[in-house]
Amino acid sequence: MPTQQPQPVRIAISTGDPLGIGPEISRAAIAAAPEGVVLVPFGTLDTWASDGPRKARADAGRASWEALCTAIEAVKRGECDAIVTAPISKEAWHAAGVTTHPGHTEVLAEAFESPRSGMLFVGPNLTVMLATVHIPLADVSTTLSVPGVLRSIELAHEACAALGNPRARIAVAGLNPHAGEHGLLGQEDDTIIAPAVAQARSAGIYASGPWPGDTVFNRALRREFDAVVAMYHDQGLIPVKLIDGMESVNVTVGLSWRGRPVVRTSPAHGTAFDIVGRGMTDASSMIEAMFRAIELVRRGRGGP
Repeated sequence: MPTQQPQPVRIAISTGDPLGIGPEISRAAIAAAPEGVVLVPFGTLDTWASDGPRKARADAGRASWEALCTAIEAVKRGECDAIVTAPISKEAWHAAGVTTHPGHTEVLAEAFESPRSGMLFVGPNLTVMLATVHIPLADVSTTLSVPGVLRSIELAHEACAALGNPRARIAVAGLNPHAGEHGLLGQEDDTIIAPAVAQARSAGIYASGPWPGDTVFNRALRREFDAVVAMYHDQGLIPVKLIDGMESVNVTVGLSWRGRPVVRTSPAHGTAFDIVGRGMTDASSMIEAMFRAIELVRRGRGGP
């Protein structure tokens, strides 16, 4: 009998802010697409010219917003299997009147009616889930809750399972120095994080913590843990960008639409206004994001 050909993977790419490196790295990803994968661009593949220093502009923000919205609709209609997003400028979105969403993660959660979703970074050395995302540091302690931290642990577990590791060891970072020193340096570790870890363990997840934030990532590098749940944006992103850099990929986990999972990935960097046109652009994280999306789509179909 003839061998059945695998179903092609179709990936929507929103090309990001046209004043940044988004169009350039999108072109690089399209050129690097392997056989059996089609990348469908939404937005311009031409970087806009600029008089003077490049910075956030309302017209560019509107263009990147519209590109994202049309890419989302293509995924909703089933025309594409996944979405890879090039970087946008949050300031440009705000200038364009998009003031209800601070970034991609929040837009996608609303568009796909998936409030139980979150931001995960996957690299060759670290896998890091964020319990809170784009909020001021001063608001972190009041935003954290037992259900919220538990949800982040569950999402990290589910993401590791989707990537082939159903028995992942999930380390949960503490919020305060030394994970609070039993209440001497803050109460949140004992009253919020520890109960969430206990509930996760009761549900069969291999979670532990809260562990001091200054040592937990080094322990993950020594392979004591498979993933780390960080309590706030920079607690997780500083080690990710320091250690994995351009090899890290942002994955929005927990998205679904009408009963089917939605794959979304992006590079782990921003618009890079300062290097556009200087021959310094590195598209490796965007290309990694494409390959991670392909992997997740094929695993979701039951393939390798």
